[in-house]
Amino acid sequence: MTLTQQRTKTNYLLGFCRIFTGLLFIFSGFIKANDPTGFGYKLQEYFEVFHLTAFNEYATAIAVVICGFEILLGALLLLGLYGNTVAWGLLLLILFFTFLTFYSAFFEVVTSCGCFGDAIPLTPWQSFSKDLVLLALILVIFFNRKQLRSIIKGSGNQFVVTMITAVISLGIGIYTVNYLPFIDFLPYKVGNNLPSLMVLPEGKQGDLFEQIYTMKNKKTGETKKVNDKTYMADKLWEDESWEIIGEPESKLVKKGYDIPIPDLLITDADGADHTQEIIANPYYNLIIVAKDLSTANIDAIQKINQSAIQLTKDYNGLRVVLLTASASKDAQYLSDKMQLIAEIFYADLVPLKSMVRANPGVLLLKGGNVIGKWHYNNFPDAKSIEDEFLSKDK
Repeated sequence: MTLTQQRTKTNYLLGFCRIFTGLLFIFSGFIKANDPTGFGYKLQEYFEVFHLTAFNEYATAIAVVICGFEILLGALLLLGLYGNTVAWGLLLLILFFTFLTFYSAFFEVVTSCGCFGDAIPLTPWQSFSKDLVLLALILVIFFNRKQLRSIIKGSGNQFVVTMITAVISLGIGIYTVNYLPFIDFLPYKVGNNLPSLMVLPEGKQGDLFEQIYTMKNKKTGETKKVNDKTYMADKLWEDESWEIIGEPESKLVKKGYDIPIPDLLITDADGADHTQEIIANPYYNLIIVAKDLSTANIDAIQKINQSAIQLTKDYNGLRVVLLTASASKDAQYLSDKMQLIAEIFYADLVPLKSMVRANPGVLLLKGGNVIGKWHYNNFPDAKSIEDEFLSKDK
Protein backbone atom coordinates (compact mmCIF):
# COMPACT_ATOMS: atom_id res chain seq x y z
CA MET A 1 0.00 0.00 0.00
CA THR A 2 1.40 3.38 -0.98
CA LEU A 3 1.65 6.28 1.45
CA THR A 4 -1.02 8.14 -0.54
CA GLN A 5 -3.44 5.20 -0.31
CA GLN A 6 -2.79 4.88 3.43
CA ARG A 7 -3.49 8.58 3.96
CA THR A 8 -6.66 8.34 1.86
CA LYS A 9 -7.97 5.47 4.03
CA THR A 10 -7.04 7.37 7.17
CA ASN A 11 -8.86 10.45 5.90
CA TYR A 12 -12.00 8.42 5.14
CA LEU A 13 -11.91 6.82 8.59
CA LEU A 14 -11.25 10.15 10.28
CA GLY A 15 -14.04 11.77 8.26
CA PHE A 16 -16.51 9.08 9.31
CA CYS A 17 -15.48 9.30 12.99
CA ARG A 18 -15.64 13.08 12.87
CA ILE A 19 -19.13 13.27 11.35
CA PHE A 20 -20.65 10.43 13.38
CA THR A 21 -19.17 11.60 16.70
CA GLY A 22 -20.01 15.23 16.04
CA LEU A 23 -23.64 14.49 15.18
CA LEU A 24 -24.04 12.10 18.12
CA PHE A 25 -22.64 14.66 20.59
CA ILE A 26 -24.96 17.34 19.21
CA PHE A 27 -27.94 14.98 19.38
CA SER A 28 -27.09 13.75 22.89
CA GLY A 29 -26.47 17.29 24.13
CA PHE A 30 -29.65 18.65 22.58
CA ILE A 31 -31.83 15.83 23.94
CA LYS A 32 -30.55 16.51 27.46
CA ALA A 33 -30.67 20.29 26.97
CA ASN A 34 -34.34 19.83 26.06
CA ASP A 35 -34.84 18.84 29.72
CA PRO A 36 -31.81 19.82 31.83
CA THR A 37 -33.92 19.78 34.99
CA GLY A 38 -34.53 16.06 34.46
CA PHE A 39 -30.84 15.52 33.69
CA GLY A 40 -30.09 17.41 36.89
CA TYR A 41 -32.19 14.89 38.84
CA LYS A 42 -30.06 12.14 37.29
CA LEU A 43 -26.88 13.96 38.32
CA GLN A 44 -28.20 14.09 41.88
CA GLU A 45 -28.37 10.28 41.85
CA TYR A 46 -24.68 10.18 40.94
CA PHE A 47 -23.90 12.76 43.62
CA GLU A 48 -25.58 10.49 46.16
CA VAL A 49 -23.51 7.51 45.01
CA PHE A 50 -20.20 9.38 45.25
CA HIS A 51 -21.16 11.29 48.44
CA LEU A 52 -21.12 14.66 46.68
CA THR A 53 -24.52 15.82 47.86
CA ALA A 54 -23.18 19.35 48.39
CA PHE A 55 -23.56 19.74 44.61
CA ASN A 56 -27.27 18.81 44.62
CA GLU A 57 -28.29 22.45 44.79
CA TYR A 58 -26.33 23.18 41.61
CA ALA A 59 -27.36 20.04 39.70
CA THR A 60 -29.53 21.85 37.14
CA ALA A 61 -26.87 24.49 36.45
CA ILE A 62 -24.23 21.77 36.04
CA ALA A 63 -26.60 19.91 33.71
CA VAL A 64 -27.03 23.01 31.53
CA VAL A 65 -23.23 23.41 31.27
CA ILE A 66 -22.64 19.72 30.43
CA CYS A 67 -25.36 19.74 27.76
CA GLY A 68 -24.03 22.96 26.27
CA PHE A 69 -20.48 21.61 26.31
CA GLU A 70 -21.57 18.46 24.44
CA ILE A 71 -23.35 20.47 21.75
CA LEU A 72 -20.40 22.86 21.45
CA LEU A 73 -17.81 20.07 21.12
CA GLY A 74 -19.93 18.28 18.53
CA ALA A 75 -20.43 21.44 16.47
CA LEU A 76 -16.76 22.45 16.63
CA LEU A 77 -15.73 18.94 15.60
CA LEU A 78 -17.96 19.08 12.53
CA LEU A 79 -16.63 22.54 11.65
CA GLY A 80 -13.04 21.49 12.31
CA LEU A 81 -12.44 24.39 14.68
CA TYR A 82 -9.71 24.22 17.33
CA GLY A 83 -9.03 20.56 16.49
CA ASN A 84 -6.41 19.89 19.17
CA THR A 85 -8.47 21.41 21.99
CA VAL A 86 -11.69 19.71 20.82
CA ALA A 87 -9.97 16.32 20.53
CA TRP A 88 -8.68 16.60 24.10
CA GLY A 89 -12.09 17.73 25.32
CA LEU A 90 -13.82 14.79 23.62
CA LEU A 91 -11.31 12.29 25.00
CA LEU A 92 -11.53 13.54 28.59
CA LEU A 93 -15.33 13.71 28.44
CA ILE A 94 -15.76 10.20 27.02
CA LEU A 95 -13.29 8.72 29.52
CA PHE A 96 -15.30 10.31 32.32
CA PHE A 97 -18.64 9.08 30.91
CA THR A 98 -17.25 5.58 30.27
CA PHE A 99 -16.07 5.28 33.86
CA LEU A 100 -19.42 6.57 35.11
CA THR A 101 -21.54 4.18 33.02
CA PHE A 102 -19.32 1.20 33.88
CA TYR A 103 -19.53 2.02 37.58
CA SER A 104 -23.32 2.36 37.34
CA ALA A 105 -23.70 -0.93 35.46
CA PHE A 106 -21.24 -3.02 37.46
CA PHE A 107 -22.35 -1.86 40.91
CA GLU A 108 -26.02 -1.35 39.89
CA VAL A 109 -26.19 2.04 41.57
CA VAL A 110 -28.02 4.09 38.91
CA THR A 111 -30.61 2.33 36.76
CA SER A 112 -30.39 4.73 33.80
CA CYS A 113 -27.55 7.06 32.88
CA GLY A 114 -29.79 9.68 31.27
CA CYS A 115 -27.47 9.81 28.21
CA PHE A 116 -30.40 10.63 25.93
CA GLY A 117 -32.76 11.93 28.60
CA ASP A 118 -36.25 10.45 28.74
CA ALA A 119 -36.40 10.28 24.94
CA ILE A 120 -34.31 7.10 24.63
CA PRO A 121 -33.95 5.31 27.99
CA LEU A 122 -30.86 3.08 28.11
CA THR A 123 -29.90 0.45 30.63
CA PRO A 124 -26.50 0.93 32.34
CA TRP A 125 -24.86 -1.79 30.23
CA GLN A 126 -26.32 -0.34 27.03
CA SER A 127 -24.93 3.05 28.03
CA PHE A 128 -21.51 1.54 28.75
CA SER A 129 -21.48 -0.25 25.39
CA LYS A 130 -22.40 2.98 23.63
CA ASP A 131 -19.55 4.79 25.39
CA LEU A 132 -17.05 2.08 24.39
CA VAL A 133 -17.98 2.55 20.74
CA LEU A 134 -17.68 6.32 21.12
CA LEU A 135 -14.33 5.92 22.87
CA ALA A 136 -12.98 3.95 19.89
CA LEU A 137 -14.18 6.64 17.47
CA ILE A 138 -12.76 9.45 19.59
CA LEU A 139 -9.39 7.70 19.86
CA VAL A 140 -9.20 7.75 16.04
CA ILE A 141 -9.96 11.46 16.13
CA PHE A 142 -7.48 12.09 18.93
CA PHE A 143 -4.52 10.33 17.29
CA ASN A 144 -5.24 12.08 14.00
CA ARG A 145 -6.16 15.46 15.51
CA LYS A 146 -3.45 17.27 13.55
CA GLN A 147 -5.30 16.40 10.35
CA LEU A 148 -8.48 18.21 11.44
CA ARG A 149 -9.00 21.22 9.22
CA SER A 150 -11.44 24.07 9.71
CA ILE A 151 -14.02 24.75 7.04
CA ILE A 152 -14.09 28.39 8.19
CA LYS A 153 -11.19 30.59 7.17
CA GLY A 154 -9.73 33.37 9.30
CA SER A 155 -9.09 33.29 13.04
CA GLY A 156 -11.51 36.17 13.63
CA ASN A 157 -14.35 34.39 11.84
CA GLN A 158 -13.56 31.17 13.71
CA PHE A 159 -13.75 32.96 17.07
CA VAL A 160 -17.07 34.63 16.20
CA VAL A 161 -18.60 31.33 15.05
CA THR A 162 -17.36 29.61 18.22
CA MET A 163 -18.87 32.29 20.46
CA ILE A 164 -22.22 32.17 18.64
CA THR A 165 -22.25 28.36 18.89
CA ALA A 166 -21.41 28.51 22.61
CA VAL A 167 -24.21 31.01 23.28
CA ILE A 168 -26.74 28.89 21.40
CA SER A 169 -25.54 25.68 23.08
CA LEU A 170 -25.96 27.12 26.56
CA GLY A 171 -29.05 29.12 25.63
CA ILE A 172 -31.06 26.02 24.75
CA GLY A 173 -30.71 24.61 28.27
CA ILE A 174 -31.25 27.98 29.95
CA TYR A 175 -34.46 28.50 27.97
CA THR A 176 -35.94 25.05 28.71
CA VAL A 177 -35.17 25.35 32.42
CA ASN A 178 -37.24 28.52 32.50
CA TYR A 179 -40.01 27.65 30.01
CA LEU A 180 -40.33 23.81 30.01
CA PRO A 181 -38.93 21.38 27.38
CA PHE A 182 -39.55 21.94 23.67
CA ILE A 183 -40.61 18.30 23.40
CA ASP A 184 -42.20 16.63 26.43
CA PHE A 185 -41.22 12.96 26.71
CA LEU A 186 -42.82 12.48 30.13
CA PRO A 187 -46.13 10.67 30.77
CA TYR A 188 -47.79 13.88 32.01
CA LYS A 189 -47.46 15.66 28.67
CA VAL A 190 -50.31 17.54 27.03
CA GLY A 191 -52.66 15.16 25.23
CA ASN A 192 -52.13 12.18 27.51
CA ASN A 193 -54.92 10.51 29.46
CA LEU A 194 -53.50 9.94 32.93
CA PRO A 195 -55.86 7.22 34.25
CA SER A 196 -55.06 5.00 31.25
CA LEU A 197 -51.34 5.36 31.94
CA MET A 198 -51.71 4.14 35.52
CA VAL A 199 -52.92 0.62 34.67
CA LEU A 200 -51.60 -2.33 32.68
CA PRO A 201 -53.17 -2.21 29.18
CA GLU A 202 -55.22 -5.17 28.00
CA GLY A 203 -52.99 -7.75 26.33
CA LYS A 204 -49.83 -6.51 28.03
CA GLN A 205 -47.94 -8.46 30.67
CA GLY A 206 -46.04 -6.99 33.58
CA ASP A 207 -42.69 -8.12 34.96
CA LEU A 208 -42.51 -11.85 35.62
CA PHE A 209 -40.86 -12.83 38.90
CA GLU A 210 -40.04 -16.12 40.59
CA GLN A 211 -39.63 -16.78 44.29
CA ILE A 212 -36.38 -18.41 45.41
CA TYR A 213 -36.53 -20.42 48.64
CA THR A 214 -33.52 -21.38 50.73
CA MET A 215 -34.11 -24.91 52.02
CA LYS A 216 -32.21 -26.62 54.85
CA ASN A 217 -32.14 -30.32 55.62
CA LYS A 218 -32.87 -30.78 59.32
CA LYS A 219 -30.80 -33.98 59.54
CA THR A 220 -27.70 -33.25 57.43
CA GLY A 221 -27.63 -29.45 57.59
CA GLU A 222 -27.41 -29.31 53.78
CA THR A 223 -28.84 -26.16 52.20
CA LYS A 224 -30.10 -25.60 48.69
CA LYS A 225 -32.04 -23.00 46.73
CA VAL A 226 -35.15 -23.86 44.76
CA ASN A 227 -37.62 -21.70 42.86
CA ASP A 228 -41.34 -21.68 43.55
CA LYS A 229 -42.12 -23.96 40.58
CA THR A 230 -39.76 -26.67 41.83
CA TYR A 231 -41.05 -26.22 45.36
CA MET A 232 -44.62 -26.83 44.21
CA ALA A 233 -43.85 -29.55 41.64
CA ASP A 234 -41.75 -31.61 44.07
CA LYS A 235 -44.17 -30.97 46.95
CA LEU A 236 -41.30 -30.03 49.19
CA TRP A 237 -43.68 -28.73 51.84
CA GLU A 238 -44.67 -32.38 52.46
CA ASP A 239 -41.09 -33.46 53.14
CA GLU A 240 -40.60 -32.92 56.88
CA SER A 241 -36.82 -33.32 56.59
CA TRP A 242 -36.59 -29.94 54.80
CA GLU A 243 -37.47 -26.49 56.10
CA ILE A 244 -37.44 -22.98 54.64
CA ILE A 245 -34.93 -20.66 56.26
CA GLY A 246 -35.00 -16.90 55.96
CA GLU A 247 -37.27 -14.91 53.68
CA PRO A 248 -37.80 -15.95 50.03
CA GLU A 249 -35.96 -13.90 47.40
CA SER A 250 -37.79 -12.37 44.45
CA LYS A 251 -35.94 -12.72 41.12
CA LEU A 252 -36.91 -11.07 37.84
CA VAL A 253 -37.36 -13.74 35.18
CA LYS A 254 -38.74 -11.69 32.29
CA LYS A 255 -39.03 -7.94 31.85
CA GLY A 256 -42.58 -6.93 31.03
CA TYR A 257 -44.47 -3.78 30.11
CA ASP A 258 -43.60 -0.74 32.20
CA ILE A 259 -46.65 1.18 33.35
CA PRO A 260 -45.88 4.85 32.49
CA ILE A 261 -47.31 6.17 35.78
CA PRO A 262 -46.79 3.43 38.40
CA ASP A 263 -46.29 5.51 41.51
CA LEU A 264 -48.84 8.33 41.71
CA LEU A 265 -50.76 8.39 44.98
CA ILE A 266 -52.58 11.59 45.94
CA THR A 267 -53.70 11.84 49.56
CA ASP A 268 -55.08 14.40 51.96
CA ALA A 269 -53.43 15.37 55.25
CA ASP A 270 -54.96 12.31 56.93
CA GLY A 271 -53.60 9.91 54.32
CA ALA A 272 -56.91 9.19 52.57
CA ASP A 273 -56.53 8.30 48.88
CA HIS A 274 -57.95 10.90 46.45
CA THR A 275 -55.99 9.89 43.33
CA GLN A 276 -58.83 8.84 41.04
CA GLU A 277 -61.15 11.52 42.38
CA ILE A 278 -58.70 14.18 41.19
CA ILE A 279 -57.05 12.56 38.17
CA ALA A 280 -60.26 11.24 36.62
CA ASN A 281 -62.42 14.28 37.44
CA PRO A 282 -64.74 14.79 34.40
CA TYR A 283 -64.63 18.56 34.94
CA TYR A 284 -61.74 21.00 34.80
CA ASN A 285 -58.94 20.59 37.34
CA LEU A 286 -56.30 23.27 37.73
CA ILE A 287 -53.44 21.49 39.50
CA ILE A 288 -50.68 23.63 40.96
CA VAL A 289 -47.63 21.41 41.42
CA ALA A 290 -45.23 22.77 44.04
CA LYS A 291 -43.07 19.79 44.85
CA ASP A 292 -41.06 21.56 47.56
CA LEU A 293 -42.59 24.62 49.16
CA SER A 294 -39.31 25.58 50.84
CA THR A 295 -37.70 26.22 47.44
CA ALA A 296 -40.79 27.14 45.42
CA ASN A 297 -41.15 30.59 43.85
CA ILE A 298 -43.63 32.15 46.28
CA ASP A 299 -44.36 35.14 44.04
CA ALA A 300 -45.32 32.73 41.26
CA ILE A 301 -47.68 30.83 43.58
CA GLN A 302 -49.31 34.13 44.49
CA LYS A 303 -49.73 35.06 40.83
CA ILE A 304 -51.20 31.65 39.98
CA ASN A 305 -53.53 31.92 42.97
CA GLN A 306 -54.88 35.28 41.76
CA SER A 307 -55.60 33.81 38.33
CA ALA A 308 -57.26 30.78 39.94
CA ILE A 309 -59.52 33.03 42.03
CA GLN A 310 -60.62 34.87 38.91
CA LEU A 311 -61.21 31.63 37.01
CA THR A 312 -63.39 30.14 39.74
CA LYS A 313 -65.54 33.27 39.71
CA ASP A 314 -66.13 32.93 35.98
CA TYR A 315 -66.35 29.14 35.85
CA ASN A 316 -68.07 27.38 38.74
CA GLY A 317 -67.03 23.87 37.68
CA LEU A 318 -63.31 24.50 38.07
CA ARG A 319 -61.53 22.69 40.90
CA VAL A 320 -58.18 24.09 42.06
CA VAL A 321 -55.69 21.76 43.72
CA LEU A 322 -52.26 22.40 45.23
CA LEU A 323 -50.17 19.25 45.04
CA THR A 324 -46.97 19.07 47.10
CA ALA A 325 -44.51 16.71 48.74
CA SER A 326 -43.90 19.11 51.63
CA ALA A 327 -45.13 18.51 55.16
CA SER A 328 -48.81 19.24 55.78
CA LYS A 329 -48.05 21.86 58.45
CA ASP A 330 -45.85 23.78 56.00
CA ALA A 331 -48.47 23.59 53.27
CA GLN A 332 -51.26 24.72 55.58
CA TYR A 333 -49.13 27.59 56.93
CA LEU A 334 -48.46 28.82 53.39
CA SER A 335 -52.10 28.43 52.44
CA ASP A 336 -53.28 30.47 55.42
CA LYS A 337 -50.60 33.12 54.93
CA MET A 338 -51.32 33.58 51.21
CA GLN A 339 -55.05 32.87 51.40
CA LEU A 340 -54.78 30.19 48.72
CA ILE A 341 -57.99 29.11 47.05
CA ALA A 342 -56.57 25.67 46.26
CA GLU A 343 -57.41 22.49 48.13
CA ILE A 344 -54.19 20.96 49.43
CA PHE A 345 -53.21 17.39 48.64
CA TYR A 346 -49.98 15.44 48.92
CA ALA A 347 -47.92 13.10 46.74
CA ASP A 348 -44.46 11.62 46.68
CA LEU A 349 -41.64 13.77 45.33
CA VAL A 350 -40.77 11.37 42.47
CA PRO A 351 -44.03 11.64 40.45
CA LEU A 352 -44.23 15.38 41.16
CA LYS A 353 -40.82 15.83 39.53
CA SER A 354 -42.20 14.16 36.41
CA MET A 355 -45.46 16.09 36.32
CA VAL A 356 -43.93 19.42 35.40
CA ARG A 357 -40.33 20.64 35.42
CA ALA A 358 -41.07 23.74 37.48
CA ASN A 359 -41.61 24.63 41.11
CA PRO A 360 -44.39 25.64 40.88
CA GLY A 361 -45.83 24.42 37.61
CA VAL A 362 -49.44 24.09 36.52
CA LEU A 363 -51.45 21.35 34.79
CA LEU A 364 -54.98 21.78 33.47
CA LEU A 365 -56.90 18.50 33.37
CA LYS A 366 -60.31 17.51 32.16
CA GLY A 367 -61.66 13.97 32.25
CA GLY A 368 -58.19 12.70 33.03
CA ASN A 369 -56.68 14.37 29.96
CA VAL A 370 -53.85 16.89 30.23
CA ILE A 371 -55.02 19.82 28.12
CA GLY A 372 -52.65 22.50 29.40
CA LYS A 373 -49.22 22.59 31.05
CA TRP A 374 -47.13 25.59 32.08
CA HIS A 375 -43.97 26.69 33.82
CA TYR A 376 -44.65 29.53 36.25
CA ASN A 377 -42.70 31.83 33.93
CA ASN A 378 -45.15 31.39 31.07
CA PHE A 379 -48.37 30.74 33.00
CA PRO A 380 -51.07 32.70 31.12
CA ASP A 381 -53.51 35.12 32.70
CA ALA A 382 -57.04 34.06 33.63
CA LYS A 383 -58.61 35.51 30.49
CA SER A 384 -56.28 33.58 28.20
CA ILE A 385 -57.06 30.29 29.95
CA GLU A 386 -60.77 31.01 29.86
CA ASP A 387 -60.74 31.96 26.18
CA GLU A 388 -58.65 28.96 25.11
CA PHE A 389 -60.18 26.27 27.32
CA LEU A 390 -63.03 27.02 29.73
CA SER A 391 -65.19 29.09 27.39
CA LYS A 392 -65.70 26.04 25.17
CA ASP A 393 -67.99 24.51 27.79
CA LYS A 394 -70.09 27.60 28.43
